[in-house]
Amino acid sequence: MSEIILKTQNLSRHFGALMAVDDVTLSFERGLVHAVLGPNGAGKTTLINLLSGEIPPSSGSIHFKDQNITGLPANQISQLGIGRSFQKTNIFPIFTCFENCRLAAQSRMKGSFRFFRSARSYKQINALAEKGLEMCGLANRRDTIAQAMSYGEQRQLEIGMMLSTEPELLLLDEPLAGMGAEESLKVIELLKRLAKDHTLILIEHDMDAVFAVADRLAVMVNGRLLETGTVGEVRASKAVQEAYLGSDEEGH
Repeated sequence: MSEIILKTQNLSRHFGALMAVDDVTLSFERGLVHAVLGPNGAGKTTLINLLSGEIPPSSGSIHFKDQNITGLPANQISQLGIGRSFQKTNIFPIFTCFENCRLAAQSRMKGSFRFFRSARSYKQINALAEKGLEMCGLANRRDTIAQAMSYGEQRQLEIGMMLSTEPELLLLDEPLAGMGAEESLKVIELLKRLAKDHTLILIEHDMDAVFAVADRLAVMVNGRLLETGTVGEVRASKAVQEAYLGSDEEGH
């Protein structure tokens, strides 16, 4: 039996009269790459914002490893082991790569901004930062100022910051957005490496990338869940083809 690491039950979020996420029940299996697809306005980013604690739900529930995390703030959800990246790069541009990852690692600690801390805890924070840089492929850019790097490297750094918090589950909101072909390939390879030891929930418009890395797909339209299944099952769905992928799948 596969283990469910995260699940939602009748999850909804409205903004006034707009129902951005509408009665979504989803289960995410540990150790797989899950991609959430849908046209613009489908509710994908709102769903990620709900899972990461950026916004509270209007109704429904979210459980992470059998713990009810519904409505918990983002910092508490991060400390439980859920990492999140954003559509727009969320880094400290004037800090080095190492300093960015160290700040992220520090945020994982309870009482993270205490001024008096043991030397041992500083060593632990530094080790987590170094590990995050190594895992994201930027160990050789440790002392580089973030704003001096390419856009693709900055996206890698954001993933490194997330990895420095030691998450079990990664929420990735369009990690390839704005990248050229060469940078995209590097990040796709990074996602494949991460998938060996983490559960990934991915929003991405690059369909070739999605089909290259995803194990399971969930398709949303107008805030509602349209279809879930394996890549093959979802690609074969006539409802999905009509709503999003298009009936001509040539090239996929």
